[in-house]
Parts: sequence; structure tokens; C-alpha cells
Amino acid sequence: MKKKVVIPTKLDAIAAQLLNAHGGYDVVQDAKTPMEQLTASHPDTYALIVRSENITPVIIDALPSLKVIIRAGAGFNTIDTKYARKKGIDVMNTPGANANGVAEEVIALILADCRKLIEADASARRGEWEKSKFMGRELTGKTVGIVGLGNIGRLVAKRLSGFECRILGYDPLVSADAARSFNVEVVSLERIFSECDFISLHIPENNETKGLINAKLLSVAKPGATIVNCARSGIINEADLRTFKVEKKLRYLNDVYPKDEPGPKSIADVADIMVPHLGASTLEANETAARRSAMQLIDFDEKGITSYIVNRDIPEGLDRSFGNLSYTLGALARGLIGRDQPISRIETTFYGTLGQYNKWLLLSVLNGIWDDIDRSSDVTKALAHLKEMGVDYVDRVVDADKKYDSSMTIDLLSLEGRKNHRVSIRGTVAEHICMISRVNQFDHLYWVPNGNALFFQYADRPGVIAIISRHLAAADINIEDMRNPFDKASGESIAILNVNKPVDAALVKSIATEIHATMAQQVQF
Repeated sequence: MKKKVVIPTKLDAIAAQLLNAHGGYDVVQDAKTPMEQLTASHPDTYALIVRSENITPVIIDALPSLKVIIRAGAGFNTIDTKYARKKGIDVMNTPGANANGVAEEVIALILADCRKLIEADASARRGEWEKSKFMGRELTGKTVGIVGLGNIGRLVAKRLSGFECRILGYDPLVSADAARSFNVEVVSLERIFSECDFISLHIPENNETKGLINAKLLSVAKPGATIVNCARSGIINEADLRTFKVEKKLRYLNDVYPKDEPGPKSIADVADIMVPHLGASTLEANETAARRSAMQLIDFDEKGITSYIVNRDIPEGLDRSFGNLSYTLGALARGLIGRDQPISRIETTFYGTLGQYNKWLLLSVLNGIWDDIDRSSDVTKALAHLKEMGVDYVDRVVDADKKYDSSMTIDLLSLEGRKNHRVSIRGTVAEHICMISRVNQFDHLYWVPNGNALFFQYADRPGVIAIISRHLAAADINIEDMRNPFDKASGESIAILNVNKPVDAALVKSIATEIHATMAQQVQF
């Protein structure tokens, strides 16, 4: 059976042609029908190829067979990548396909503004002759700052080479030696704003960059500087720009907006030139992005090439089941220590072959503990975020004598008053199924986490399970599975019960009180 590919945008026809020629795809390209209506008509869609369309959870939920979303371009902030990952959907982009078009647009905007071409054109068409009014300035010999030295930023630097500019750049991921190879001197953001005549922005919009260009930087900007934004609207604080534009006599050239749609734009009173997101609007860029989108989908399906996945939560070479396991261990540990408890320390141990994937697996653990940490985030930034929250992290040295091959242990500590509360979970994967092998001191559980689970830890004595069962039966709750190991050293037992429906928090508390539980929690998987 052919896989259905929907292209809800005015993408170059080469994408549909390549996919149809392949023979394994049924392609529907329709840029006129509203997205909601289009998805409703094609619920069997396997892949979406989009440009700037908003792909929301509502759209994703309307396509139960969806497995791949390809953004024909670099930026993917219009796609809910986190929700897509939760649904098992891979999101790809085509980095570099639009890079030259955007780089050339930056140069075009700068030159048009320097020589006042837009105003001069309108004046000349009115029959006026105002040469003195349109006295301009030259780009040659000026200092230009490039914020973000990815594909587009590097091409901007290359296009500027003929203008004999001094080029400063900022990018935490690019070394000074690498930048020198394309004639850029790496400096701080503050130096770029204080020294540059022109500043071109080429960074994505995310939690780290949203509002990055704000009063702190604009207040040190060189008077009369020109800022060019062909990246994303959210990276600049519009209110701060409005304030300092007058004070610093700044120029602002804009190509990006919160939404690509008709209607008034809040930036209109600030922008000296504004165009409708034309960076990628060249015949060449459209054709390149379309071709790459089609070929990436074919390579993904036929060869398993996943290089362009942007919401990856697990690296190549690692069974995805272990990503699910690390997420489950994080979520279980968080649930057992208490969702309302502040975490003071996280300790992990990755045994056997899992040790080489510790950074990838850590992100899944953190996503299980905190929903707002994305599994596809940068691990360095995630660790920095932990530090900001005051959470210590330790990846423990593996004790080889334990021989827990392909297992992992997660410990959470919560400092409550002056007492440390610790939860420790170990798990592994058997036949691609997550198994919990230990909870705290209770070992050899081999319990499969799913559905609604209750945990009661208590001083062992006869009749406790009968009390728990009686309360659940009175609430018409059925026990589907149970583990009830005893730990001789502590004299405690733990009851782990899978039940057929969620249990009211008041009932959990009532049971815990009657059995004098030292730990009582409900965790849902």
C-alpha cells in the first residue's frame, strides 16, 4: 500500500514529482483548502511536507497515521515538535536550503536602506527630483555584526567580503578558529552592539533566545546602527526596540512576524523597511527545499537515514525502548517522591553499553521529572537549567561488579526542612518492554509500569493487603496486578498495585493513614 503524503503549501512541484516517480507514495498537494479541512479529508496521512504552516496538537491528533513531518526550510518553530515526539512523530527540516536566499535578502535590505531606494523610487514616480533629500551612506568599510554563525550567518559573511567590511560574530557553538576561516572575529553580544554599524540576526527562536535582543543590548548599541531581522520575530523585545530606536537613532529592517498572515503588524511603527517574510521566496530556494524534502523522506523510509530529525530523543545505535525506560524511571521517581516536592539532587547510573548514551538518556530522565524539559533539548543547556534551579546532578561511576548490563538507576533527593527524602529506581528493558527491577530497597520486582499504579510502603505485618483491598473494592476499583515484596533488613514491605482506574487522592490518603504507610503515592503511566 502506498504511503499518503500531504503537501498543504505552495511548494515547488519537484517534491510531488519525485515522490510520485518513486512509486511508493500517494501525494496530495493542496495549498487552497484550509488545513483543518484538508486533514479531516486525509486522516490516513503518513507524512506532511510544510513551509510556514502551523502544525498544532489539534492537527497532529487529526492524523492518527502521521509518522513524519518535514519542514521545507530550516526554522521549525511553527511545528509543535514536543507534542509530535510524544505522539512518536519524527520532525525533520532541510537546513541550508533557504540559506542563500535569506543571505542575499539581508544584503538587499541593507543596501536599499543605505541608499534610500524605496523612498527615492516613490519620489521619482511622483515626478519629484529630490537628490539632496536622499543622501545615503555606503556599506563598504563598515563594521558588521552577525548574531548566529550557522548556514545563513556564514553566507552573509561571505557575501559581505566584497564590501571590505570588518565582521564580528557571536555564536556559542562556533569556535574562534572556525570563525576565522570565514573571516569573522568571535566576540560577545555586548561588543557586537556597541561596535557595529550593521547587525544581522540569524538565530532560532526558543526559550533561550526569546527576547534576547532587549534593553540590555540596545542600551549599548552604537548610535545610528542598523539592525536587520530575517530570523524570527520573538528574538527581539519589540517594546525595548521602540524605546531605544529613538534614543539611539537606530534603523530597523524587518522580514519576520509572529504569524505569517495578512493584517496590521505591531512592528510597523518601528520598522524602517518591512517585507512579508521573503527570505526563502526565491525560485531556487523553493526548488531546493522541495527536492530535499522529498529525498529526505525517501531516504528515511528506505535507508533509515535520520540525520535531519530535529526532535530526536534518542541517538542512532540505541534501542528507542531505553529512551522510553529513562523517561519512565524519571516520571516514576518524581511521582514517588511527590510532584509537589522540590528536587535538590539527581543521581544516575547507566550500566553496560548504556554508559556511552548517558547524555541522551539524561534528557529523557529530566523530561520524565519535568514536562517542560524537552527530550530533544541540548544537554548542556538542560544541565545549566538544573544549576539555575539549584539542583545538583551526579552521573555515578559504574560498579562493574554489579553486572547490571543495559540497566539504569535513577535517584531523586528532596530536601524537606533538614531531612533528605530519597527515592531510588532501577529498570531495564526485556523484549522491548520497560521493566522496573527495583524500587528503593525492594529488589527483583520485574514489574511492568502501565496504567494506574498505587504504591504503599509500610512496616510489614499481617492484614495490610486485606485493608488496601477492602478500601479499593468499596470504591469499585479492581486490582489487575500486584507486587508485595518484603525487605528483611528494614522490616518493611511495599505494595505495588495496578488498578483499573484512577484512585481519588482522598482514598489514597485514607488507606495510607490506616496502614501507617511511610510512603503512599499514585502514579499514572
